[in-house]
Amino acid sequence: MNNHTTYELLAHSEEKGRNIMETAVYVMCILSVTVAIFQFIGQPTPDPFANFDPSAGRVPVVSHQATETVLDTKS
Repeated sequence: MNNHTTYELLAHSEEKGRNIMETAVYVMCILSVTVAIFQFIGQPTPDPFANFDPSAGRVPVVSHQATETVLDTKS
């Protein structure tokens, strides 16, 4: 009597050409990820402080106009 599990039947019924295709797909996925990583490594990173000049600091603007004080507050 041949008692085989479903997994055993699936494992033995694999196509021979399928292994080659799966290997090729896995290799292409790994290769594309590797190429993408090297593209990011090769890009120059902009320096956020390249145009920073500490001597050209901001100057506060002060108004010399007189302000009125309103003391009469009626409800």
